[in-house]
Amino acid sequence: MILAAVIIFAFTYVSISAQRLPFLHLDRTSGAMIGAVAMIAFGVLTINEAYKALNFDTIVLLLGMMIIVAYLQAGGFFDAIAALILKRARTGNGLLLTIILSAGILSAFFVNDTICVMMTPFVLLLTNRSKVDPKPYLIALASSANIGSVATLVGNPQNMLIGTFSKWPYLRFLEAMVPIALAGLAIDYFILRIFFSTRLKQGLTPYDNGLKTDHDKPLMRKSIAVTIVVIAGFSAGVNLAFMAILGAALLVLLANRRPDEIFARVNWSLLLFFGSLFVVVAGINKVGLVADAHKVLEGYFSTSLSNQITFFSFASLVLSNVVSNVPYVMVVQHWISTFSSPQLMWLVLAMSSTFAGNLTVAGSVANMIVLELSKERAAFRFWEFTKVSGTIALATWGAGTAILVLYAALFRL
Repeated sequence: MILAAVIIFAFTYVSISAQRLPFLHLDRTSGAMIGAVAMIAFGVLTINEAYKALNFDTIVLLLGMMIIVAYLQAGGFFDAIAALILKRARTGNGLLLTIILSAGILSAFFVNDTICVMMTPFVLLLTNRSKVDPKPYLIALASSANIGSVATLVGNPQNMLIGTFSKWPYLRFLEAMVPIALAGLAIDYFILRIFFSTRLKQGLTPYDNGLKTDHDKPLMRKSIAVTIVVIAGFSAGVNLAFMAILGAALLVLLANRRPDEIFARVNWSLLLFFGSLFVVVAGINKVGLVADAHKVLEGYFSTSLSNQITFFSFASLVLSNVVSNVPYVMVVQHWISTFSSPQLMWLVLAMSSTFAGNLTVAGSVANMIVLELSKERAAFRFWEFTKVSGTIALATWGAGTAILVLYAALFRL
């Protein structure tokens, strides 16, 4: 049984890390699903154990947020915000700062991947009209969406997991992570200015209102109102999953739109990916692989709190790029209780697994979305993107780790 679990685990994580296995026509979701089914088929888990492994709080939270975002998207909210932001850009430096701040703030509340999907076409449109190189602004969009998403428990999928596992209150998490997010966005801006100092000096043609798409204003207003209610519920301490699905249900009732049109915008494969990973991780837990891995690292984890923070943060930065941040968080959540300050280490995990997304092209889905949507106009070479985003990742990770060490000293979290 142990050998079967190891082989299945290895296959699953290779398929996730490689993003796609062309010779088998598998992507990360199908690879995870096959791994989950194999855990049952080869007797590592029973079907009932697999059902119990599913964390429905996380799945319902993710589903609810995706439905809310789909209604906002259908109402034209993200188009309107992007048009408003880009309309005010006059210089390269101004556009850079505007993209970083807007993508960083929006990603904290509406999931980083969504912001990249919605804003990439607008960045390409403006830079095309102004005849300037879009690459600095595209890297700014991807990197700031990753960085800003660290601020809340719904900013990215791994934070949603952490919110479910850790029971951190939404507002307290926000208060703790906002300084880290703001420091990261400031570092992002200054590093991009250094790398692209010449290209950012060019003037830009102002964004034209005539280029805006039509918006469904009644739906936009309803979606914004429900979103405010949901965020208020989060802040008041209502269960994250319940509040998200309640918001989704309210919009289904109030939107006056066919729900199937909205549901078609939901990334159902992401829910399958999450559910499958819960089963795979339960399988390796049952045979003791996670406990064995923890024993290997236990010596590093039993030192002073500042050393624990630094080592765990570095391990998370590296391993989140090896096996991807979502499955990494699922595995190491079992280790958090062994640290001297478990609540603080949840923050360390959120920061390091999120900032790790900028380390390589494949480090986050947000990166791949921006590169895929812009490949016709601005095809990046691997090193061209990675040397900039990797520098941002290392600098922001270092700053985030230092802030968390400071938290440990000042507040004894």
